Amino acid sequence: MNVNFTASTFKWRKQHTVWASGILTAASFILKETIGMQPVTVVVMLLATAIAGLPIARKAIGAIRYWIVGIDALVTVAVMGAVIIGEYWEAAAVTFLFILGDYLESRTIEKTRSSIRALMDLVPDTARVRRNGIEEVIPSDDVVKDDIVIVRPGEKIAVDGEIIEGTAYINQAAITGESMPVTREPGESVFSGTVIESGFLLIRAVRVGEDTTFARILHMVEEAQDKKARAQQFLERFSRWYTPGIIVLAAVVYLITRDIRLALTLLVISCPGALVISTPISIVAGIGNAAKHGVLIKGGDIMEKLGTVKAIAFDKTGTLTLGKPGVTDVHAFTGTPEDVLRIATVGEAYSEHPLARAIIAHSAEKGMPTGDVPESADIRTGQGIVFAWQGQSYAVGNRALMESEGIPVAEHEVTLAEQEDKGRTVVLLGGSGTLMGYIAIADQIRPESAGLIRDLRSLGIKRVVMLTGDNQRAAREVARQVGLDHAYAELMPEDKVRVLQELADEMGSVAMVGDGVNDAPALASADLGVAVGGAGADVAMETADVVLMSAQTDKLAYAVGLSRATVRNIRQNITFALIVVAVLLLGVLLKTVNMSIGMLVHEGSVLLVIINAMRLLGYKERDAHGNAAG
Repeated sequence: MNVNFTASTFKWRKQHTVWASGILTAASFILKETIGMQPVTVVVMLLATAIAGLPIARKAIGAIRYWIVGIDALVTVAVMGAVIIGEYWEAAAVTFLFILGDYLESRTIEKTRSSIRALMDLVPDTARVRRNGIEEVIPSDDVVKDDIVIVRPGEKIAVDGEIIEGTAYINQAAITGESMPVTREPGESVFSGTVIESGFLLIRAVRVGEDTTFARILHMVEEAQDKKARAQQFLERFSRWYTPGIIVLAAVVYLITRDIRLALTLLVISCPGALVISTPISIVAGIGNAAKHGVLIKGGDIMEKLGTVKAIAFDKTGTLTLGKPGVTDVHAFTGTPEDVLRIATVGEAYSEHPLARAIIAHSAEKGMPTGDVPESADIRTGQGIVFAWQGQSYAVGNRALMESEGIPVAEHEVTLAEQEDKGRTVVLLGGSGTLMGYIAIADQIRPESAGLIRDLRSLGIKRVVMLTGDNQRAAREVARQVGLDHAYAELMPEDKVRVLQELADEMGSVAMVGDGVNDAPALASADLGVAVGGAGADVAMETADVVLMSAQTDKLAYAVGLSRATVRNIRQNITFALIVVAVLLLGVLLKTVNMSIGMLVHEGSVLLVIINAMRLLGYKERDAHGNAAG
């Protein structure tokens, strides 16, 4: 509360300082033009100079105590010199324009942090908990682990937890950036800061307070906005030497020309304000926009790296694919594909094997009944299952099972090999001594993967590859379907690290994209680690440089597009700032730019740099699809 009061008071004081100095400056100009430089005119000018100039002088003295000679020092010296030589109007105009520019700059920077404030507004203040059978509303900070939290429609979830009762549609945009609500049921996890749109939930608190995913995201984003890009670090080092250098240059110009007005004007127009702010303002806007869309970029240096990356390596399982098997083909040698699927589903009714669950799920999708169970079942470990149904005996499994049951496979070997060459696992169905058909199963490729690769190429990524521990055939098929340049298969974790180094040597900066768990070594060793689906995953949030909070991999194209737009924005700002300084310097040397006009142009350039950076707040996900907009 005290912090907010102090900040509000500071804004109030700065705003009224601007108003007071502005009114007095305007009044002094009117007096100068009507009655001339009479004593009353000079007094009003000096009063305007004092009101606007004292805050500037205080900041300059504070910086000098730490051996920093900044922009405020340049303006203070120039204004003092102007007063000494009797240029009272120039002193009043310069201080007013500077304090006005500083005020507008601070207000505009506040707007660039709007994404973070919007996130903070989603932090729930209270939570409804059930303790000793009694419901009570308490501050969210007072919720403890294992509390039962009750959340009704329209309410915010105050903890990370596990649903123990109820079903709800939840808006997770604050965490994952997903625009559509998701369904959550008992046994599934939910996150703090998300909102129930419909339904009712009882949640067992797993993470509370500062340990929640939402709190950690806020903390990381705030830290990221303070981490400096390399360009920003260079400009700060540059300005540390530039400002004293300008003071020395102004002194040399005076000694040579004996023109104090020229020397003082040189001090004012040489302020590198637009140059110093050109990078941090773009970084703040870019990182804030990314956070709003469910992408955590951990600093200005990371934003800069992502904006210049040339190659991207993907993990396969869980990244380009869904990480779970699905039926790709059902083929019948006798009867119909529907018969093959129905009989296999009956046989797999009691199995917990992932392939069995894929077959049952596919039957459900086709609308087939999945409640029938075999009349008898004999599970053969490592082979499959032999069972009876409706008086007939069947076998579902691999070649070894068919061979043990006397069911010939050889005549269909070419067809089966074609499926296996595509990286699919073939589940065979035999009955009455005949191979009746097969069901082909493979890890399902994410629907958005192929489009993501196309978008990345359009954004300037030169090479896109896959690193996987899976076999060559499965890797080649995934690479073919999504359009990769190359697939590196049968890799151990240390092999992935080696391949990444080889790619970096060849291409320059390389990003590694994975699920953040088994890919931790590769994510850490790459120039840039990108974790997919990092919401609630400690390893992903700590190891990776960029975290896509949802499992929607197409957000990577948005992140790359935004980073490239941010880098372009920084370059535009720096170029513009340098041109303005050069033009003003030339104008001073040609004596066509005076002190007040120079300050007006300087402050205008600062605002234009900020306004250009604010365009990044409007960067949308659709801008990344198809071209590198921004």
